Amino acid sequence: MEIRRAGSQPSGKGPEAYFTGTVRIDPLFSPPDPARVAGALVTFEPGARTAWHTHPLGQTLIVTAGCGWIQREGGPIEDIRPGDVVWFAPGEKHWHGATPTTAMSHIAIQEKLNGSPVTWMEHVSEDQYRR
Repeated sequence: MEIRRAGSQPSGKGPEAYFTGTVRIDPLFSPPDPARVAGALVTFEPGARTAWHTHPLGQTLIVTAGCGWIQREGGPIEDIRPGDVVWFAPGEKHWHGATPTTAMSHIAIQEKLNGSPVTWMEHVSEDQYRR
């Protein structure tokens, strides 16, 4: 058994290669192999968002605060709010983040396949974000 106490893991900044704007990542869990699942609390300041990306085994988002946007490739931008649970299927290209005026936090849960939980792609352009 292992207990990770609140505040025992440092917060991290979302890397500019994968995020636009100010993003804070607070790790929650990432058990050792052979476990594949990991989770983090991700907070997006207004206007912040991920780049386009996919997950080999899918991703679950649990919105905890604020108001955000999500979009899968070819679909409309959709609002997400606290209590909403979003599932992106394996390989589904998507992005998620805050609205232009409101911060948003969610718990992100995904699994690794062959050691990787995500494939990052191009940034979401300002035109795509504001559509």
